[in-house]
Amino acid sequence: MKKILSKNNISNAIFIIALAIIIYPPTREWFMRQIAFSPSINTSKEKVINNYEWQLKGLNTKSINFDELKDEVVFVNFWATWCPPCRAEMPIIQELYDTYKNKVSFVFVTNENWETVNSYFVKNGYDLPVYNSLSNPPQLFTETNSIPATYIINSKGVVLVNKTGAANWNSSKIRNLLDESIKNK
Repeated sequence: MKKILSKNNISNAIFIIALAIIIYPPTREWFMRQIAFSPSINTSKEKVINNYEWQLKGLNTKSINFDELKDEVVFVNFWATWCPPCRAEMPIIQELYDTYKNKVSFVFVTNENWETVNSYFVKNGYDLPVYNSLSNPPQLFTETNSIPATYIINSKGVVLVNKTGAANWNSSKIRNLLDESIKNK
């Protein structure tokens, strides 16, 4: 029994478990969800969307010009089905969307086609409104090429959250922020 529980065997087992978490996508996504924190809220209010001209082709919803959302509270997320951090945060975002879809405008932007997105959505039970960008987005959205990249914008165009990477979007902090933004609309 002592040979089985040797330091070497224990460290090898930990290494194999860590490797499984890193290599196997569903395990990696689960692990990312466990360590996702609520994103920071921008209290300086320095960043404001000035140009709302942005054509979006709806893949599972109607096409819009981002200008139509100018006086709304907006949640914008750039993502892809092949992106592990995007997949990790998607169940959390779906929960947020289920609660706020009639109060907040959600915009999920991908470069992928509808067949790819639909297959992923059907497999996972998602119904988020997805768009392809037909024109250049507002400059703020082009400051990073990383995904996922998520922004929460209040009705005055102030960027309240600007987060790259997976996060816990269904936290009480984000829900309170959305509730307050909706109330002050």
